[in-house]
Amino acid sequence: MRMLRHPYIVKLHEVMATKTKIYFVMEYVKGGELFQQVSKGRLPESVSRKYFQQLMSAIGYCHSRGVYHRDLKLENVLIDENGDLKVSDFGLSAVTGQIRADGLLHTLCGTPSYVAPEVFMRGGYDGATADVWSCGVILFVMNAAYLPFYDSNLMMMYKKIYDGEFRFPKWTSPDLRLLLSRLLDTNPATRITVDEIQSNSWFHKGHSMIIPLDDELTVVKREEQDKLMALNAFDIISFGSGLNLSALFDGESSIRN
Repeated sequence: MRMLRHPYIVKLHEVMATKTKIYFVMEYVKGGELFQQVSKGRLPESVSRKYFQQLMSAIGYCHSRGVYHRDLKLENVLIDENGDLKVSDFGLSAVTGQIRADGLLHTLCGTPSYVAPEVFMRGGYDGATADVWSCGVILFVMNAAYLPFYDSNLMMMYKKIYDGEFRFPKWTSPDLRLLLSRLLDTNPATRITVDEIQSNSWFHKGHSMIIPLDDELTVVKREEQDKLMALNAFDIISFGSGLNLSALFDGESSIRN
């Protein structure tokens, strides 16, 4: 989060620690979760489009910085007092330094009903492509007010995801159906990309360019970003001025990634 500075991503202001706790001082987003809005009923298509445009702006920015969220869902998307979206909870995110020699990520993580089929197939996956699938699930739920893939039996739900088995609600417009079909393409090689989404006719209505905040307030210097991508969470926390985490660990104890 120190690497990310964007209008639609929750800001990390400071990291502090005591002998027993680590504290993250983050932007307060008082509008609650997007989940709370959708739980009251489906959103108008124009509102779904607005939120999806903001979501893709944030996620495209993350990917351009080598950050992959890996747990995108309605509960991790917040709404601020202006009615704008804020992506939060990067607890399962990955950076380019975690990509293996085959060019893929391999950790099985995420929320089952939002996870791309290639993630649970355990053969490795592209973080950006997997995030796009999760964004597709979010867009579907905003439009339908229910999940595209759900079953009380987890294995049956995974089968539905693997088969791409879902039905559009009758009110879904033709252009939105086409976009959702590309987002929820079970083949990651042919799934729509962020760049293709941003040129899509349904997506593009009323869309304006979002300028990231890097130039307004740089949280991490450019020359530090490549270094940060290869570091683990404790390394990043230790960058806080005057912060010494040694007291958190006893004697010869070690930390394993």
